[in-house]
Amino acid sequence: MSMSRIELLSKIGSDGVLRVTVPMTPADAGLEVRVTVEPIARPIMTQEEWRSGILQMAGAWQGEFERPELRELEEREPLS
Repeated sequence: MSMSRIELLSKIGSDGVLRVTVPMTPADAGLEVRVTVEPIARPIMTQEEWRSGILQMAGAWQGEFERPELRELEEREPLS
């Protein structure tokens, strides 16, 4: 088997269809292949999304910052 693993990144079109063209050689003709499609974890938030969120939140807090009363620490048995 002459073919090695190939990884491609692609986006699903606005029509919901993923179109992928995989470059192969004539020597690979007739080989069976496995295709796995999995989503790539996108960043939790872009810089612009973060900035927008901060600007929306700025000045929105109303009231006092209050720290709750500290509770008594419970005693636990030693681990060893």
